[in-house]
Order: sequence, then structure tokens, then C-alpha cells
Amino acid sequence: MKVTNQIHPTPEQAKAFFSSAEDGPMCMVNLLKFKEKAEYADGSEPELSGRDAYLRYGMGVQACLAAVGGSGRFTGFVTDLMLGEVEELWDMVAIAEYPSRAAMLQMVQSPEYQAITKHRDAGLAGQLNIRTKAL
Repeated sequence: MKVTNQIHPTPEQAKAFFSSAEDGPMCMVNLLKFKEKAEYADGSEPELSGRDAYLRYGMGVQACLAAVGGSGRFTGFVTDLMLGEVEELWDMVAIAEYPSRAAMLQMVQSPEYQAITKHRDAGLAGQLNIRTKAL
């Protein structure tokens, strides 16, 4: 199994995801890997850890989720692996619930969300986003 962490979807991935058929509520499982040190585009705060930069994003994203009818369902640090094998564990798992793909798109395009993405970009080395649907 090939696993590739990314910070942003490719244009093709984003187009395919957001143009897929709408089928209601969903949860996005985020497997997050942090940079050791934050890397802000303007060079500020070089002493800040990637984890701490991402946590700034995490605090701000809660209001963005709520504004589109979504919510943060779970956030936790990865501590160890009981089953399976990966070369390197992710650092954190976060699960966000959205009422629809359209709501998620509305959120990521909002000025409020765009204002906090600098913390996400500064702190993340990469991630996987997995869309899930309740049974």
C-alpha cells in the first residue's frame, strides 16, 4: 500500500471531490503529520513547533465549522500502533463532521477560514483526508 501525505489536494483531487454527487452528511478523518518546527511564509516564529502552529489552526477552525453547520467530532494525539505496520505514525487524528460537500466547500472558501490556513500550512508536514459516511 502506497501512502503519500499531502498538505493540499491537487486541483484534480479537489475538483473530483467537490463535484461528486451530493449525498448528505459526512465525516472527514484527518491523519496529521507535523513539521518539527513551524515554517511561516513570512519567516515569523521560527521557534514555534509545527504542532503548536497547527493547534492555532485547530482552535480557529471550530468557528468555521460551526458557521456551515459542521462540528469537530474528535481530536487526539497518536500514541502508538496496535495492529498493522507503517513506516512512520501520524501525530494526530482529527474528525470533522459536515452536513454536505457543499458546506465543506463553503467553509474552505470563506475569508475566515482563509485567514487561519497560514497556521495549518506552517505546521503540517502532510496529511491524509478520508471521507466517511455513517452506516
